[in-house]
Amino acid sequence: MDISSAVSIVTPLLDDIRERGLDAVIEATARFDGVNLATTRVPQAALDAALAAMDPQVRLAVEEAARRARLVHEAQRRTDAVIRVSAGAEVMEKWVPVQRVGLYVPGGLVAYPSSVVMNVIPALVAGVESLAIASPPQRVAADPAFIGLPHPAVLAACALLGVTEVYAVGGAQAVGMFAYGTSECAPVDLVTGPGNVYVAAAKRVVRGTIGIDSEAGPTEIGILADSSADPAFVAADLIAQAEHDENASCLLVTDSTELMDAVDREVAHQLTTTVHRARVETALRNQSAYALVNDLDQGLDVVDAWAAEHLEVITVDAVERAARVRNAGAIFVGPWAPVSLGDYLAGSNHVLPTGGSARHTGGLSVQSFLRSMHVVNYTREALAEVAPLIDALGGAEDLHAHVAAVRVRIPSGTDD
Repeated sequence: MDISSAVSIVTPLLDDIRERGLDAVIEATARFDGVNLATTRVPQAALDAALAAMDPQVRLAVEEAARRARLVHEAQRRTDAVIRVSAGAEVMEKWVPVQRVGLYVPGGLVAYPSSVVMNVIPALVAGVESLAIASPPQRVAADPAFIGLPHPAVLAACALLGVTEVYAVGGAQAVGMFAYGTSECAPVDLVTGPGNVYVAAAKRVVRGTIGIDSEAGPTEIGILADSSADPAFVAADLIAQAEHDENASCLLVTDSTELMDAVDREVAHQLTTTVHRARVETALRNQSAYALVNDLDQGLDVVDAWAAEHLEVITVDAVERAARVRNAGAIFVGPWAPVSLGDYLAGSNHVLPTGGSARHTGGLSVQSFLRSMHVVNYTREALAEVAPLIDALGGAEDLHAHVAAVRVRIPSGTDD
């Protein structure tokens, strides 16, 4: 998760896209994805074909995930408020959606139709008018018709949610395309969605040119557990997160050596039937750890300092202890709320801050796609009431033109 080092790698690529547009994106796609594109835009026929071929059970799952996510995210939608400061003096807090957003759906090792849901639903609830999705093209595919296109499960989810502007572009080049635009893709105002370290680095570089949600890079799980936790559950959750990426980070924090040893045995046992065993073992070996603490209060200090993307609290007092957590992208309470639930059907959003940024940044929400705008409406009398105070503050700051801009409206001596 060394984003600073990755910045030096992606910056020349982003500069090239800013200068040469589509040609640079196509060349980067050939270089990094091994796919030669004639066009980056996914044709509507491919979206329709993917939806028509979608497994009915997968479609049902995506529809239910979208329904639950919509329930949660509609509750986040803020309403405009008018605040009366004094007689004739009003300030409106107005919430305005971003006009155009680029939504990134990763697809290097795994296809993520669930990430389509997590990006699209809050944007739609916020009222965003223009949505574009980018996801990496496939070099090989079960259906040859989808070679050079994003995974059909991603395309089907896009079609199911009504997104028609989709691009077969992945990695840092997708962020560059959204930031600077090409002859096929108009630039956006905001880019959201998780990705690898290069996607996170590209977001850091373009931030300011466009808005970003967060630098959401390789996934993380922290588990705070005591002796009451089922070691099979804990081991399964560590393996599940490691399955995402060999750079995934998994941390068990416990005050129980017995649990730690039991989890270690369970991990070894469950690995024998894990499909992506090599990837999981790499993540568990290189990016993960057990942390033995004196007590659970110290354990809270550890998980707060690490500020994991996902934090499970599996203790006898899980509800109360989870309420004391200050830093986490999302918290999963007790044995029956695994992170896998949050990835798909909890209703919460799974686009969450990583790399310790949960200390200052929250997950993707409706607010991510809204801007607060103050609308100020004062009468002459209300301005006259504060004119002497503006005299004082403008004078204190040596900004006399500020004072004059009020006094040209309210001449001295007419404040009453």
